Amino acid sequence: MPVFPEDIFTEPVDVDPDTLANLGPLRRLAGGWEGRSGVDLNPKADGPERRTFIERIDFEPIDPQANGPQLFYGLRYHIHINTEEEDITFHDQAGYWLWEPATGLVLQTVAIPRGQVALASGHAEPDADRLVLTAERGQTENGICSTAFLEHAFRTDRYRIEIDFHPDGSWSYVTDTTLVVRGRAEPFAHRDENRLVRVSDPVPNPLARIVAARTAAGKG
Repeated sequence: MPVFPEDIFTEPVDVDPDTLANLGPLRRLAGGWEGRSGVDLNPKADGPERRTFIERIDFEPIDPQANGPQLFYGLRYHIHINTEEEDITFHDQAGYWLWEPATGLVLQTVAIPRGQVALASGHAEPDADRLVLTAERGQTENGICSTAFLEHAFRTDRYRIEIDFHPDGSWSYVTDTTLVVRGRAEPFAHRDENRLVRVSDPVPNPLARIVAARTAAGKG
């Protein structure tokens, strides 16, 4: 159980406004990315289906966030996935990646427009080459919440994401989601994986841009 201070209201002072300089292991995610060799394994009525997909992910630095004494630096992200054979969106996802420098806590929030959200957590060193985060149904710290239909037909019991950063600057991920599909005797192991390359550099967070502009004006 984490040990928290008695004073739960006082926020940190002299907080560095530059999110990009304080993201720890998440710094390498900032910016825009594309991957064209993604693989999705998902359940269908007549058996598992394997699909390849094209993915775009954008990570935008946000201003520092405080919960009383707790301080996070983070990235707002959006994922858009298509397939070569269809124009309709194959998958859409949004949320935040957060880093707590004081403890090494890493969080990912997941929201998909089919009525499901999740909060996954893990820990890492600031220079980590691998991140592993998990969420489990029924937990409050790192849990999963779904609509009544998804609970009835495709219940998500567990989510795990593993990210590896590569020497060439690219990164790859594997997500494993344990689904309980109605009418099936065994849970289904739903897996997605891809490797992404940078297509755009990150822009500093709003507060960092304001501070930089004021500093430049003062020097002028």
